[in-house]
This record gives sequence, C-alpha cells and structure tokens, in this order.
Amino acid sequence: VVEILGHAGFDFVVIDLEHGQGDIATATDMIRAAQLTDMTAVIRVPSNDPIFLKRILEVGADSLMIPQIETAEEAKAAVRACRYPPQGARGYAAPVVRASSYGKVKDYIYRANDNLLLVLQIESASAVKRAAEIAAVEGVDVAFIGVNDLGGSIGRLEQLDHPDVRKLVAEAEAAIKRTSRIMGTVPSAGATPKELFAAGYQMVPLAVDVSLLRDAALACVREYAPSGK
Repeated sequence: VVEILGHAGFDFVVIDLEHGQGDIATATDMIRAAQLTDMTAVIRVPSNDPIFLKRILEVGADSLMIPQIETAEEAKAAVRACRYPPQGARGYAAPVVRASSYGKVKDYIYRANDNLLLVLQIESASAVKRAAEIAAVEGVDVAFIGVNDLGGSIGRLEQLDHPDVRKLVAEAEAAIKRTSRIMGTVPSAGATPKELFAAGYQMVPLAVDVSLLRDAALACVREYAPSGK
C-alpha cells in the first residue's frame, strides 16, 4: 500500500501507530517501502513517550506526529526526546541502528537533528487555549489540529460542523498563525482540502487507505453484484 501511494504521487503518508494493530517492526517495513519512492513516511506514534520515540527514530523514521499535546512543557519534552544533545536528550546508539545505515553514515547524529520533522497534534479545548505556546516551542515544525477529538473534548464527538467545534478550530487556527509554524489538519465538515489550503494549511492528508479500498469495493459490489444482493 505504501509503495502504491508513493508511486501515485503523494507527498507523504501517515503511518498510524496510535490506532490499530501497527507496531515498530511493521512500521520499519513501511518506512523501507516509502524510501523506495519520493514519499515521506510520517509516523504517528502512540504517545509522547521518550522510549518509543527513541526506538522509532532508530529504525529510520525522520518525521514524527505526536498526538494529544496539551502544554508547551509537553512540546518541549517531545523535542528533547527526539534530538541528540545539545539540542535534546535522545539516547545514543547511532553506530548500530538502521537509521545510520548501521554506522555507515558517520555524521548521522547531526543529520538526524537537522532533518527531523516534528508534528504535534492539538486535540482538546484546553490545548487550543495554549496552541500558540505549543506551536512556538523551538523544534516544533507543524501544529496539527485534530478536529474530531477537539469536538470530543467538549462533548461533540463526530459533530464536526457544530458551531462550538468550528469556533474551537478557528481559535486554534488563529493561534497557530501567530507563530511561524506550518499548520495541518485532515479534511472535515465544511473544509475540503482545497479550502484548507486556501485557509493557510500546508499539511493535509487527502485520503485514508482503508476508506479508499472500502469505497472502491462497495462501488464494485453495487455495480456487479446480482440484483437484490
């Protein structure tokens, strides 16, 4: 699937380890597949856990998405966990990990710090109030608004077009735009990809592989299944 999407021309793919059955071993193979194309693999990790962050970086991830960041302190902790000293506190095993080609890349620790893309998700009403502080943390590249979870945090899960949810989204957008950070989200009610790009978003996942396959399969069944099925 990763190879197909890469050859189709997508700029990036989000490999989701927060939800579903994915693990580091599977993600490693998916990173390999992405590296065979011109597509970047963004790994959405389960949580802001420094041990997991270290391990996924060591297998070759260079773009990470971390869910449910609530404060600037949590954002700073993520930055520290993902970068080698002096910019951070990432543990050292550079000569023996896949990310350095098992020691072949001699300046890997410097490349790793420079090349890291760090995406932090703002997914609650309380995080929206601190969105500018979170996005402004040095080392954060993208502030990514999780609209459905924003709604859930105020009792409006799956009510993406509710005025209270849209108000939260607007507040988050305004806060992030006051910083120099890239803004990201997924298409949602009242916001198509084109509208999001026009509104200043630069990171927008356009589709979900499960949905693409499911919808194509349903269309095939509707067209060719015996009448009445």
